Amino acid sequence: MSRDTVVAGRYAKALYNTAAESGIILEVEEQLKSVVQALDADPEVKRFLQSPRISQSDKLQVLRTSLKGKLSSPVMNTVELLVQRSRTDILADLLDSYIKIEGDAQGIGDASVYSAYPLSQAEQDQVAAEFSVLTGRKIRVTNLVDRSLLGGLKVIIGDTLYDGSLAGKLERLEKSFNDKHR
Repeated sequence: MSRDTVVAGRYAKALYNTAAESGIILEVEEQLKSVVQALDADPEVKRFLQSPRISQSDKLQVLRTSLKGKLSSPVMNTVELLVQRSRTDILADLLDSYIKIEGDAQGIGDASVYSAYPLSQAEQDQVAAEFSVLTGRKIRVTNLVDRSLLGGLKVIIGDTLYDGSLAGKLERLEKSFNDKHR
């Protein structure tokens, strides 16, 4: 685990505790996602925030003006703190850590579901229901299209891969044949 991930985890835990006290856990998650997406979508903003030539007070003034009323005070305070400490580069890690802390606290698991085509909402709900039973947690599905899959699904929850892809099934079948014929 990198040092940045550890540091992001500390910020995420503090932010989660503040959000929990205020009863705005999901709101904070959505706001963090918006901030991270905005930085990823606009490299100029990212360069602006990470530039050593621009004073931190100028960065904070621009942030406060552009984000006024759009972020809750816990998220705004966290973003300001990261700007003051020149750590805006850990925002994506902070979001990942926050989601993990939130999931652990609320019994929610996040599943990355890889499929050959986009899954309908009903299919995503079915995957979530099946893996909720398997893991004992409420599962949130993020569907990712992987055209290299011939069929089936690959599901990643935490550090566990559930390979139900056609290639994975064929590989397991081949291995079982090889094991029987030795």
